[in-house]
Amino acid sequence: MNRLGSPPIHASETVPGDTVPGDTIPGLASRQLAWQVLQAVAAGAYADAALERELASLARTGGGLSAADRGLATEIAYGAIRQRLLLDGWIDALGKVSALRQPPALRWLLHVGLYQLLFSDRVPAAAAVSTTVALAKRVGLGRLAPVVNGMLRSLLRRRDSLAGAEPWDGLPLPADAAAALALRRSLPPWLSAELLGWLPPERAEAFALACNAVPALDLRANPLRTTRDALLERFTAAGVAARALPGAPHGLTLLERVGDPRDLPGYADGLWCVQDRSAQAIAPLLDPQPGQRILDACAAPGGKSTHLAELIGDQGELWALDRSEARLRRLDRNAERLGLTCIRSLALDATAPAEAKPHWQGTFDRVLLDAPCSGLGTLARHPDARWRITPEAIDGLVLLQRQLLEALLPQLAPGGRLVYATCTVEPRENGGLIAALLAAHPGLSLLEERQWWPEPPAGERGGGDGFYAAVLQAPA
Repeated sequence: MNRLGSPPIHASETVPGDTVPGDTIPGLASRQLAWQVLQAVAAGAYADAALERELASLARTGGGLSAADRGLATEIAYGAIRQRLLLDGWIDALGKVSALRQPPALRWLLHVGLYQLLFSDRVPAAAAVSTTVALAKRVGLGRLAPVVNGMLRSLLRRRDSLAGAEPWDGLPLPADAAAALALRRSLPPWLSAELLGWLPPERAEAFALACNAVPALDLRANPLRTTRDALLERFTAAGVAARALPGAPHGLTLLERVGDPRDLPGYADGLWCVQDRSAQAIAPLLDPQPGQRILDACAAPGGKSTHLAELIGDQGELWALDRSEARLRRLDRNAERLGLTCIRSLALDATAPAEAKPHWQGTFDRVLLDAPCSGLGTLARHPDARWRITPEAIDGLVLLQRQLLEALLPQLAPGGRLVYATCTVEPRENGGLIAALLAAHPGLSLLEERQWWPEPPAGERGGGDGFYAAVLQAPA
């Protein structure tokens, strides 16, 4: 069997035993790469790291994919990971053996084929079936190729009369509303149940739809080196479709898929950086002013640190803390590219700043805590995250978030402002935590509190991650 790390195939390599001499199967390498990513994620790897590793391995052997093939591999891998529960539901309905009892290599191979049939509008059904069967033979699952062929064709027959059908049409759905939402939108059942407790059904549906959308690529223009309008003009001249983001003074979003964003105009010149539209709303809540002393307590990889530095015109003292030196080096490189000199990075545990820097107490005009969280607002951006998060893990995160807040409040100068932010929608990590903090610190004031919910790209806000922010002010 072809395991992870085995020699890759080229996009048009002949599949032994599947075609007559001289025939080729275009796009087979894309499917194999996606299948290898699915196996790696099932074994514990992060999706983005697994995809990057497999692409690099392919390139090292001279079997690099075209931009179109890389895009197809990414779509299938990320899409199949997001839709895992629904794809398993189809395996359960179509096969004699349930998804969880299938040999893992076969289960993920079926996901590759089923995803294309149910979700990909650019892959003809015949090509989806034939390439999946050919891949089964290529990777040592030849004796199961008839099973693969039969199951995929059975899906097509079941859905043949359902013109314009949803991906779950033809599949028996549970009577329970939460279980049905979980299956239809491929969400962990516990999260589906929580959503219907937090939101009315139509908004829970919109959240679930947003979690399965391909996230937009948003950029933030660097106002110290350009303007958003000038950057848009430069993109237009280069044939890059983009538009300004309403409500984000320096934000723009790309309207078409691109390859490596670093190849876009202005990157090397530090004219912009990547930052989601919702994240761009966080730093301005601090109302940072030139000359102020600012602390970004969980800073890496640095999107909000660099935003703060830009907002103060690179005039002030901005300390960027993180426990990871490697991630801080990434922050330093980005700050240098953007031409920012006021940021001082320091590897430090933000739960205990008083031990390492006792003289800091009471000296910061502004503190930002973009806290470690469950990330439930960014499930579209991190396709495997929904299968990693558990309610028990959230309990531990709430304890850590409270510990961070208690450690950072003493760093505020009298009348100073602290913004607590997360990229989650879990109330215990957001409003519930802040309410408990305010009850324990009567002198602390809540100036503003906001919750951004992820929305589908066609929604009123037109996409964007889910974020929460609370603006707190210390007594004068």
